[in-house]
Amino acid sequence: MTRRGFLGAAAALAVGRRLGAYQDRSYQAKDPAREMAAVLQRIKAPKFSKRVFDITKYGAKQGSSNDSTQAIRKAIEACAAAGGGRVVVPAGEFSTGAVHLKSHVNLHVEEGATLFFSNDPKQYLPLVYTRFEGTECMNYSPLIYAWEQTDIAVTGGGMLDGQADKTHWWDWKARDSSRALVAMGEKDVPVAERVFGEGKFLRPNFFQPYRSANILIEGVSIRNSPMWELNPVLSKNVTVRGLKIASHGPNNDGCDPESSRDVLVEQCVFDTGDDCIAIKSGRNRDGRRINVPAENIVVRDCTMKDGHGGVSLGSEGSGGIRNIFVDQCRMDSPHLNYAMRIKTNTFRGGVTEDVYFTNTTVGQVSDSVLEVTYFYPEGDDREGRGGPFKPVVRNVTLEHITSQKSRRAVNFRGYDNAPITGIRLAHCSFDNAAEENVIEHVDGLRIEDVKRNGQTMGEAAR
Repeated sequence: MTRRGFLGAAAALAVGRRLGAYQDRSYQAKDPAREMAAVLQRIKAPKFSKRVFDITKYGAKQGSSNDSTQAIRKAIEACAAAGGGRVVVPAGEFSTGAVHLKSHVNLHVEEGATLFFSNDPKQYLPLVYTRFEGTECMNYSPLIYAWEQTDIAVTGGGMLDGQADKTHWWDWKARDSSRALVAMGEKDVPVAERVFGEGKFLRPNFFQPYRSANILIEGVSIRNSPMWELNPVLSKNVTVRGLKIASHGPNNDGCDPESSRDVLVEQCVFDTGDDCIAIKSGRNRDGRRINVPAENIVVRDCTMKDGHGGVSLGSEGSGGIRNIFVDQCRMDSPHLNYAMRIKTNTFRGGVTEDVYFTNTTVGQVSDSVLEVTYFYPEGDDREGRGGPFKPVVRNVTLEHITSQKSRRAVNFRGYDNAPITGIRLAHCSFDNAAEENVIEHVDGLRIEDVKRNGQTMGEAAR
């Protein structure tokens, strides 16, 4: 049997090369449906006053030559001062810079409305306290931002357009100073002294509620984001529902809950230039400094088209990721690399545990249906093995998954001195898998009623 092929020997699958020690601890898979129901019971979308604050009443005018930034700001301030309500963007085309939400305010973008966000970086000054790829800093404001607010929303049937393209925002990737920021995080430089912004080329995310609670984003479409589209950070009770996200720039993740808890993402369509959904909890030393996990997150009834991963965990998972549920999703594109992916390395460390991928259909992906890897690159270290922090991934369930076409069904790569532990595959079918599975250094692998290319797992590979 080759190093990369586990299918050739049923005994190796039943027992596993490094299986016994973990099984001695009597690992029992939890009931995903019951666990998910307990999380969903806590997640409640905020409710808002019926008061309406139309931005045109505060000076907003249609057209690309009319800057409505101040009008939108005045409408939000008036709404907040009155105790909350809806700030309405009516049908038509409006242009704006940064929008900062306040408590009890619902920014409602009506069907037929498009809110164009300026691609002039000066419109996102002054700098705000934010995260860039998992490291805290002072940088350009996200296009829509909230700092320590409660009961906030972006709703409606309209379009949010970040106006990013190859000559605005996206071209910053090749010039950014992200390595300098990571180095500051490794040295514990105070966040107030991690000053970026002009001349540093760190792109802002589209919508980032930071240290906020009771958040709803529903119904809108989002396109052409500078970077990540949705990025709730250190927030709780978040509902993301019925969005259409289509943005194919670099690092254009669709939804990245980061160090946040009690999050529901449902009935959304993702068509992205990076991960459709990526669950995160901070990067390297800065993530360990804050040490807040991403937890109690449900993704259900979503459609994933193009992207790196349908649902990815990491790589910025240094604060931990746990209690993740992906259920009843549809993933299908020749330009989708993985359906489900857990990625980490020895610089990230962290514990990822209690992860459930269930009842999901995969049409085709270009690589593996499920990947768990400890070899995610870090800078010039292409295998991510040069750090001192051994990652932990444990208790991952893949159940009732069907796939029609992939390079591999699964790709699991742990370390000999830090194996992946407690993976359970049950009632799955992987058709047209072109290559053998890769399973290296996994303890406690359980396989129940799983077929690959029509053969029960454990039969000789063709």
